[in-house]
Amino acid sequence: MAATSVRVAAPGARPKLPGPLELSIRAFRCWLVMYRRTWRASIWSSILGPLFYLGAMGYGLGSLVDKHGTASLGGVPYVVFVAPAVLAAHSMNSGLSNAMFPVFGGIHWNKIYIAARATMLRPVDIYRGHLLFATMRIAMNAACFVVFLGAFGLIKSWWGVFLLPASVLLGVAFAAPIAAWAVTLRTQTPMNYVIRFGSLPLMLFSGTFFPLSQLPAWIRPLAYATPLWHGVALCRALCLGNVTLGAAAIHVGYLVALTAVGLWAGSRTYYRRLYV
Repeated sequence: MAATSVRVAAPGARPKLPGPLELSIRAFRCWLVMYRRTWRASIWSSILGPLFYLGAMGYGLGSLVDKHGTASLGGVPYVVFVAPAVLAAHSMNSGLSNAMFPVFGGIHWNKIYIAARATMLRPVDIYRGHLLFATMRIAMNAACFVVFLGAFGLIKSWWGVFLLPASVLLGVAFAAPIAAWAVTLRTQTPMNYVIRFGSLPLMLFSGTFFPLSQLPAWIRPLAYATPLWHGVALCRALCLGNVTLGAAAIHVGYLVALTAVGLWAGSRTYYRRLYV
């Protein structure tokens, strides 16, 4: 009979628990497993969405705008003016769509959050893991858009290599605080208000489709204070090549600060909602 050795743990010794990063990655992998089963339902919107946006707004509406001159657009064709702004709006919508209904559903519909809470995952790990997945989805959608911008020759400067990280930062700046808020909801109705009275007005009045100089002077400061305007201005400067380090630092700092506030709020709202 072969001898068998058994290691006896020292008295009082405890197994080493995974660190916060590993726990967050475990929560991320849960969403990744789900996405492997459902990615076909979203792949077409990620690919065809940019084409429809560029075709309808850039080339369709743009052909009418260019007939009346492009001086107010900085002397560039309308499609070149609007394309990076639509990229920013697309990233904002990606952040919102991954931070509202999936978060609400994690508690009320498919109960993923409830199941995850029965494991060693803490509420903050669940939040960060979901935010990692949302970041991945934002990056995938933005990457498709950037590829089309390059294919159509709409990126006019080498600064365009920073379009992807800039658009991802914008999407996360929306996703982090919205997820922190969505986890507190008892009904889904407020999320419809965010889309109707939040994202749609932002797209219209943040310099996406026309310069802010066309707005009345009294409302411009409100537009300058919106996150989408900072994302639009940053992406447009990168695409056209008229980047100034001071302005870029302000845009990036604003979005980073908004993301940090969302992370701070999410760690608290998730704890209050999921702590047992």
